[in-house]
Amino acid sequence: MTDDAPELRASDADRERVAEVLRDALAEGRLDMAEFEERLDATYQARTYGELAPITRDLPGAGVAVPAVSMTKDPAAGTSWAGRIVGGEGSSARAVAVMSGFQRTGRWTVPRRFDCFAFWGGGEVDLREANFAAGEVQINCVAIMGGVNVIVPPGVEVVVRGIGIMGGFDQREEGVPGEPGAPRVVVSGFAFWGGVGVERKPTRAERRRLKEARRQEKLERGGHGRELHGRDWHGRED
Repeated sequence: MTDDAPELRASDADRERVAEVLRDALAEGRLDMAEFEERLDATYQARTYGELAPITRDLPGAGVAVPAVSMTKDPAAGTSWAGRIVGGEGSSARAVAVMSGFQRTGRWTVPRRFDCFAFWGGGEVDLREANFAAGEVQINCVAIMGGVNVIVPPGVEVVVRGIGIMGGFDQREEGVPGEPGAPRVVVSGFAFWGGVGVERKPTRAERRRLKEARRQEKLERGGHGRELHGRDWHGRED
């Protein structure tokens, strides 16, 4: 149906589906890094189905990358949490940093319990692009003279149950209601002369969307200013 209505505006969820097809194609060797980056940029710049469709037309899975257009508004539109709670086992169960560092970022599956330990070091657990093995997951952090930072996307409910001794657990994100269907993230553990931070950040796709929106707003303001140039405050020509 998208070929029949290429002028219809695409949503952020549509662009994310296309981006996921591209990531799979990169991992499978169907695209090299240069092709991937070029198509990904085109994906996030696309505004209509007609601009999205050619990006994955030669890739497996392209038929489901852009959904059929429905003229009936879905009350759950705009959320994609159901597709990110995948069940099964996590792709990584623990992370350790001893006088060093670790990162868990990008596309990965968060298990029901993820354990991390930092001693004289630091780590980052980024859930913004992750899938979840269950509707509630636990990130258990032990930080001794070190630190761990947990990053969650908007819409996720956060509960902090950690204990700090001469250290602390960040509780600023606790108490923010989660979106319907979104996972619940419980941050627990122990911090001694160290700290565990919890912060909420938008995904890269959302940051690009906001950046583009600001750019469009500046362009519109510039056009409006040019339109009014040469007129007095009543709108009459000088």
